[in-house]
Formats: sequence, structure tokens, C-alpha cells
Amino acid sequence: MAEVIIRTRTGSDSGSLNLDDSVFGITPNAAVLHQVVTAQLAARRSGTQSTRTRAEVRGGGAKPWRQKGTGRARHGSSRSPIWRGGGVALGPKPRSYAQKTPKKMIRLALNSALSDRAAEGRVAVVDAWNFEVPRTRDAVTALEVLNIDGRVLVVADRGDVNTWKSFSNLGHVHVLSPGELNAYDVLVSDWVVFTQETLPVGSAPTGPTAPIDSEPTTDEGEEE
Repeated sequence: MAEVIIRTRTGSDSGSLNLDDSVFGITPNAAVLHQVVTAQLAARRSGTQSTRTRAEVRGGGAKPWRQKGTGRARHGSSRSPIWRGGGVALGPKPRSYAQKTPKKMIRLALNSALSDRAAEGRVAVVDAWNFEVPRTRDAVTALEVLNIDGRVLVVADRGDVNTWKSFSNLGHVHVLSPGELNAYDVLVSDWVVFTQETLPVGSAPTGPTAPIDSEPTTDEGEEE
């Protein structure tokens, strides 16, 4: 397992933690990443583009001129696609661009993206943000102390309102809840910052923050 240092918002170390190899230690699958990210970006398209056919364009009900005797080409409507001001042939209509992607592929793509960032040393873990009040200045200071720059993805619990509001004014920081974490946002970010509570299941603390196993207890009716 890859080991990372757990740090406080002020920059001090508070222990270490082993990242789950099934999430942060796999070999990235570039093909699956491409397919999932492409599907994700396609699903974001609004699909509201629309053009008018010759039947939908106003006018053109009367035949422009008689069929024979004028020497000109025959036409039945002035709203034909070959006329200026006519309808559009085979133009785009409202549609959904969403693609069906298996859940296993989505999970593999996310784990591949996280593993790539972990291999580059771009995964950071904070014990807790603990912002007393929503303040952008405190968020900027925290990132500077932690030596985190560039585009940053912060994974925070939805209930941590102060953290969400503190980072919301920073254009280079994107905040997501654990359930919203996805391959695209990981790939476009230089850093991914978790708290201990938002780390994927399987990552275990190894330092001073590791839980101490309690001694086994016996039932009252059994002899020791």
C-alpha cells in the first residue's frame, strides 16, 4: 500500500495512512478512462439544438410559378432546402447524447485516475479542515501551507458547510462530495485532497491516529 502523511490545516503532521491499493494502486486503464470520460462529457451536452425543415419554415405554400412554359426549373415551394430562406435538410434536432456505461467501467476509470494521481504524489490527506467560519482567505492560506497549487479537487463532506463556502470563491478549486467523485474531475485536477472521513473505503491509518484495538471482552455468564 502507498503511504501518505496526514497533515493538519496548519501544515503539521498528524500521522500517516496506507492508501487502499485497489483504489490508489492499480495500473491505469487508459482505454476505459477515455471511454468513460467521453461518455461523461457527452452526457453534459444539452442537446437542445434545433433547425427547421421545409415543413416548419413559414411561407412557401403556393407554387412559385407554373409547372411548364416559363423555361425555368420546376419548383413546388419557395421553402425547399435548395432555396435561400428555405428549410434545412437533415439538420440537427433535440436529442440526448447520453451513453450507457457499466458501473464496473465507471469504477475502474475512477480508480485508474486516482491511481495515476497517487503515483505522481498528487494525493493529499488532511485530518480535518475545521474552518470556524466560511472565509476564502483561510482556504487560500491552508493550500499555501500544504504546498498545494494548480487546479485542486477537494473532496469534502456535504455537511461541512464552512469548507464548501470557504473554497467556493476560488476559481482553481473544485469541491465535490465523496459520492460525486468521478474520473473526469480527477483527471483535470493537479491535486486531489481528501480528509480522513472522505477517503475511499480500505485506506487505513498507520500512525498516531490509528485506532487502538481494545481487549476482547467476555460475556458475564462465561468464566475467564
